[in-house]
Amino acid sequence: MTLTRTTLIAALLGVAAAGTVYADDVPHQQVPQLVKDGTIQSLETLDKVALDKHPQAQITDTDLENEYGRYIYQVELRDGQGQEWDVDIDASTGDVLKDERD
Repeated sequence: MTLTRTTLIAALLGVAAAGTVYADDVPHQQVPQLVKDGTIQSLETLDKVALDKHPQAQITDTDLENEYGRYIYQVELRDGQGQEWDVDIDASTGDVLKDERD
């Protein structure tokens, strides 16, 4: 019985640990080093990518996440008509991965 309970606890901990790898927010203090190392593009460059998709919009929120080792820059925008947009950008390449109305 103890072995089964221990195995179950270990499995649950493994699932919890795997969940944290899925999408971890990247601390702001790590961003300059990631840019310097060439791992990601500058946040200004990535902001421009999002704004190029929606020229009349303003950025309302941004977030950099590490999803399975891939850096994704998430940008929320509001256009001139008040419509909100979510744009996900590969922070390494600058490729737009998602561009949809919220």
